[in-house]
Amino acid sequence: MKKHLFFLLSLLCFAPAMAQRNHLAPAPVGPLPTPAQVAWQQMETYAFIHFGLNTFNDREWGYGDSDLQTFNPTRLDCRQWARVVRQAGMKGIILTAKHHDGFCLWPTMLTDYCIRNTPYKDGQGDIVGELAQACREEGLKLGIYLSPWDRNQASYGDASYVEYFYAQLTELLTRYGDLFEVWFDGANGGDGYYGGAKETRRIDRRTYYNFPRAWELVSKYQPQAIIFSDGGPGCRWVGNEDGYAFATNWSLLRAEEVYPGYPRYWELQQGHADGNKWIPAECNVSIRPGWFYHEQEDGRVKTAEQLTDLYYRSVGHNGTFLVNFPVDREGLIHPTDSANAVDFHRQVAQELRGNLLRKARCKATDERGERFSVEKALDGQFDTYWATSDNTTAAVLTCRFDAPTQLNRMMLQEYIPLGQRVEQFAVEYLDGREWRTLDVGEETTTIGYKRLLRFGTIATQAIRVRFEKARGPLCISEVAAYYAPNAKTHPAVTAETVKGKDFTVVERTANSVTLDLGTKQQAKAFFYQPERNDQRKGLVSHYEIWAGTDLAALKKVAQGEFSNIRNHPVMQSVYFTPTDVRYIQLRATQIIEPGQPLSYEKLAVE
Repeated sequence: MKKHLFFLLSLLCFAPAMAQRNHLAPAPVGPLPTPAQVAWQQMETYAFIHFGLNTFNDREWGYGDSDLQTFNPTRLDCRQWARVVRQAGMKGIILTAKHHDGFCLWPTMLTDYCIRNTPYKDGQGDIVGELAQACREEGLKLGIYLSPWDRNQASYGDASYVEYFYAQLTELLTRYGDLFEVWFDGANGGDGYYGGAKETRRIDRRTYYNFPRAWELVSKYQPQAIIFSDGGPGCRWVGNEDGYAFATNWSLLRAEEVYPGYPRYWELQQGHADGNKWIPAECNVSIRPGWFYHEQEDGRVKTAEQLTDLYYRSVGHNGTFLVNFPVDREGLIHPTDSANAVDFHRQVAQELRGNLLRKARCKATDERGERFSVEKALDGQFDTYWATSDNTTAAVLTCRFDAPTQLNRMMLQEYIPLGQRVEQFAVEYLDGREWRTLDVGEETTTIGYKRLLRFGTIATQAIRVRFEKARGPLCISEVAAYYAPNAKTHPAVTAETVKGKDFTVVERTANSVTLDLGTKQQAKAFFYQPERNDQRKGLVSHYEIWAGTDLAALKKVAQGEFSNIRNHPVMQSVYFTPTDVRYIQLRATQIIEPGQPLSYEKLAVE
């Protein structure tokens, strides 16, 4: 009897303590994001603008020797850029203030290779300033891209160049108001003009720039700005320039292992489950094959369907989506690019409109008191969330409808200010009296800021989410289900397709491949799709195209560089003066990894 009495008294004492504890938020599970990182991730989509001397010289990576007099946009309108971006539902713009060619879009006095020595506005223009004003007018945030590599500067590779670079950075951080992101490209060191030296210069990517100094400068002048580089510290490159993250994607990295030029691309696409810092993924992609404008790509703009697919695989894979607009030679975003971006925004908004679970009766197998009830995961508010009790790392959320309801989309969010927790979950629906697992492939691992699921339309009276494994009590900010009529189940095809002439490969060496068209024909273009693999083997960086009607007497018709091919291994196009040919040859004058034989996935001739 005394034992029973002692047990009852213990329960009475323990119950108030348990109730009080259930009114407290769960303990954080680190690493954690900063408030600025959370706000950045909530932007979801924003724009890149690539514009400069490359635009007027039909280049991707300028060599650093282009004539300043070629930069002369006739209708440049930064307000048009900002309007297009806003209408496309994006929240900000990152401008390439200086790309690898060293040309500066602001009137710096640090170099003559800048906008003040061009015909634009008789040297009185400042495109960084004009865009900053346009962003303020349209309610957008501004970001700045500053290339550490500079193919124009004679001092590149010396200590004096580093001082020049930080003087440039200080100008950009202090002249144009608040910045939401500062972007440092991982492409560093190689061949260039370098003040007329025309040579290849290599630097130690880990130490040359002293990047901690850059982090300090940004923290001093733009404390809310997110710093992008291959490995952060604010956000990371996602390991490709195709606009997607892997289905499993942690916002964590083992930061000390990642540096500019980091080669293990697949790790950046999924993060590190045991990472020691919060460095989420930014998924960047251009709306065209190239990053700068090329007229021949006017018919190769990504469609609204393709952009929508990438949204599901970027934002819907716990990343952000950075879409590049190559501004044309007039100084405007091309009408096709604009229309497709706006249609993409409308398509996403239509597919993810109206959470049908708000009309359902939802219950969970565990709740952490009234403050963290299931209703908090259905109210459309990010800062409220359903949480489970301490030590409860698995639970089931079940929602029942009054009548069969059609569904083909779902969204789940974690309350990431307390960390990323979910490692595995499953979604099931009631088919008659039997629960069936929803077929969404490998999409039921991590959640993070947002997980979006696409599946074939089902009609059901109940759906449930089984949270099977987590790193602490669940903190689920939102769960939603949608029905998108006529939406496609499977991702849109995004691979480049080029219909070319028929040919056979008649000769292949370590550094060349020769094609036979069978008869004498006129050709004007050669296309090279590099082999896409995580090791980036056999990628051609510099090339020559030889052609003719006699295999023993071919003539060189084009030469150049496949810029950024390591990070962006998409179909490369080389156009040349229309020529009568039977044979055409690609010669690799430089391979990304010396000693490897030339590789390719597809070749084409037009």
